[in-house]
Amino acid sequence: MKSQVTIEDVAREAGVSRQTVSRAINNKAEISPDTLSRVLAVVEKLGYRPSRMAQGLVTQRTYAVGLLVGDIANPFFPEVARGALDTAQAKGYNVFLCNSDGNVQQEFRLLQSLAAHAVDGIILYPSYDSDNNLKTFMKSYRPVVVVNYAFDHPGASVVMVDHRRGARLAVDYLVSKGHRAIGMLTGVQNPSLDRVRRIQGFCEGLAAHNLPLVNEWIVPSQSPTVESGYESARWLLIEHPQVTAIFAYNDLLALGAIQACKELGRHVPTQCAIVGFDDIHWAATATPPLTTVRVDKYELGQQAMSRLLAMLAEPETIFPTIHLDVELVIRESA
Repeated sequence: MKSQVTIEDVAREAGVSRQTVSRAINNKAEISPDTLSRVLAVVEKLGYRPSRMAQGLVTQRTYAVGLLVGDIANPFFPEVARGALDTAQAKGYNVFLCNSDGNVQQEFRLLQSLAAHAVDGIILYPSYDSDNNLKTFMKSYRPVVVVNYAFDHPGASVVMVDHRRGARLAVDYLVSKGHRAIGMLTGVQNPSLDRVRRIQGFCEGLAAHNLPLVNEWIVPSQSPTVESGYESARWLLIEHPQVTAIFAYNDLLALGAIQACKELGRHVPTQCAIVGFDDIHWAATATPPLTTVRVDKYELGQQAMSRLLAMLAEPETIFPTIHLDVELVIRESA
């Protein structure tokens, strides 16, 4: 069995010291370009692979980061994860992917577990009520990138999609199509109008067109899933048949609403227009294809990971919030 190539083997073959090999591998500036090229050529020739554990003893890093999302079964998150993974791997980092199921207790346990595994940083897509988790956790850990959740802390940075603008775009479009009785499926059981930005944008959109805010038309959901969308939309359309359009917190809810309309004999879009949010892959293949607000999910993951790596490189820097825009994609459901 062939023995594993060591850093000493590389140093001997290249005619340099062990420290010079270490500097070359870690891209330090203290060696000449000629020496760097010679060492890296020997590394390639011998097939040397540095030990992350050994590197970590020197750099105080594990070259691993955590990515904690709400529900990896939601088609929104795999694209976010892919953007984050590609960006991390390009810089030599591995990613631990965790799933909180939108449960704040589970979320906190996973944050603690990632910290116990000494990851260098964490990207968190928080639950709706994560303030206490974050405040407690960040007393002893940093850096953290928080996605789509306003959180002010010197050890945290925020990446924020413009949800409010997206919801306003949806309302503007529905009004332009002649709708005045517009309901919303919120995706949460106890929606807080100042907490969930898509709900906030929906209310702002109604106000901009002097349309009434009817609380009974803003329908809570057990979870942001197709099943919840079906149940919520069915209740809304039976109890309030005057509603002619539905804006859904996400595409899964919107797809459920389409199912409810079919069952109730409400043709989409002539008798009930439906607009979703996120533009997951299923949106374009639905029957009818779903009008929705597009979020660039891959870029969201890229931006979050790039920010985390920047925070690791410059730990004393306070970084501004990254804002990502959205666009309305018009298909056949509205």
